[in-house]
Amino acid sequence: MNITLALAPLVSLIAGILILIIPRLLNYIVALYLIVIGLIGLFGAGNLHL
Repeated sequence: MNITLALAPLVSLIAGILILIIPRLLNYIVALYLIVIGLIGLFGAGNLHL
């Protein structure tokens, strides 16, 4: 099982709820998401052994 596939729906759900509660968080959540996806793309998710 790929950890990014299992984690993505949970992270998306939490982010969506936070954006509904506090819309100002949208910029920070999108920026954090892009940084994390970029780091996973650069270093590869195959190195995560959880």
